[in-house]
Amino acid sequence: MEGAPGPSGAADAIQRHLTHLRVERRLAERTLSMYAEAFERLRRMAAEAGVEVRAVRTVHVRRWAAQLHAGGLAPRSIAIVLSAWRGLYRWLGRQGEIPANPVDGVKAPKAPRLLPKALPVDQAVALAEQRPAHTDPVLAARDHAMVELLYGCGLRSAELLGLDLAASPAAAGWIDRADATAHVLGKGRKRRSVPVGRAALEALEGWLVVRPRLARTDEAALFVSQRGTRLTAAQLRVRLKSLALQAGLPTGVHPHMLRHSFATHLLQSSGDLRAVQELLGHAHIATTQVYTRLDFGHLSKVYDAAHPRARKRSG
Repeated sequence: MEGAPGPSGAADAIQRHLTHLRVERRLAERTLSMYAEAFERLRRMAAEAGVEVRAVRTVHVRRWAAQLHAGGLAPRSIAIVLSAWRGLYRWLGRQGEIPANPVDGVKAPKAPRLLPKALPVDQAVALAEQRPAHTDPVLAARDHAMVELLYGCGLRSAELLGLDLAASPAAAGWIDRADATAHVLGKGRKRRSVPVGRAALEALEGWLVVRPRLARTDEAALFVSQRGTRLTAAQLRVRLKSLALQAGLPTGVHPHMLRHSFATHLLQSSGDLRAVQELLGHAHIATTQVYTRLDFGHLSKVYDAAHPRARKRSG
């Protein structure tokens, strides 16, 4: 025996900690419920091992995490359990009830990295060529330009929505039409420049012609809502979902899916991982390498040269 089991003492400590989380930390009920379930796992596993909760050691925690994994619990769920346990023992340490935190240094198994969802080339091109079924041609021009920039440049939604009409010291991003380049502010406030293809430039020109009919005179944003102010991320998601339905796509489309499609199709065509990394603004090549695991066998011959939206079609 490594410590005399004390179910009532363990239950009391756990209940006091849950009260602390609810009253002082004011955690949401759903979070409290998850933590309570994690603590019940801890109490049960400690009892089965014949050890009191306060006497648990790191060797126990590692063994139990491995058992949870072997039992089919997802890595993300194990991480939540360990986080709850770590918080409990940290709190017990502050109360002077344990000498050290047995969960410190114990990590959950790594979750498998999910492959990003990308559209097949024919569906991506169909979406890009879809003319929004708006009675208002101004909104139709705006939506078309946004899709072309998302797919043609691989922009994040925040980068697209952060674009201003013109370059300025305060601008998060802008498009140099003469140079066919988008200058954006990405993650970590890192700036990068991305080429803008012919199709995107044409769509942008169409939008700029009618933009004054929608935008407020003092609004700097390139893309604006019907109120004339900068478009929001939620509004962009709604518009893309609607456009995908109109284009007959079998799946819902969100802004990041177009970024994934850009990367997937460009890598399929060029095979240049470093160039794709630069275009996406990834700090580490490992982030970009996930695209090398995708199945490219189904991609359409419509993909030509570097990107299907960057070249004119023949005929």
